[in-house]
Amino acid sequence: MLHEITPRMTNPAYVLPDAGAAIQALVKATRQGGVPESTLELVHLRASQINGCGFCVDFGVKSARKAGMSDEKLFAVAAWREAPYFTDEERAALALAEHATRLADTSDAVPDAVWDAAADHFDEKQLSAIVLMVALTNLFNRINVTVRQPAGVAL
Repeated sequence: MLHEITPRMTNPAYVLPDAGAAIQALVKATRQGGVPESTLELVHLRASQINGCGFCVDFGVKSARKAGMSDEKLFAVAAWREAPYFTDEERAALALAEHATRLADTSDAVPDAVWDAAADHFDEKQLSAIVLMVALTNLFNRINVTVRQPAGVAL
């Protein structure tokens, strides 16, 4: 038996005429940073898992598959530290995504060690793309969770 989720309202990115276009422009900008698409998909998926956004987890898995990500890697994203499927670069991006998503969990939300590990693998342009992807994902998550956007439903 499936659990039916009913949205509370139309997604705000579609209610306000300029919001959707502005958000999509930022998404497009993240693709100009030189970070592999698969890494951006991992970042999006992990932040969405943390925030409990069913719509974004569903969308993220589908997008990651389109980007060529293996099922083994997709199944292990939530446990990336213990799984052998991730490169050092992906691990650094995932750690940064987790810390930048869980801002209120500690007084030093993104410790220097996490930032430095990411900076060891990514240049400033790439870090910008990752940070923007994390921020956008958190925006998407907050919108979709708040309005109860159902997973698997096209917007």
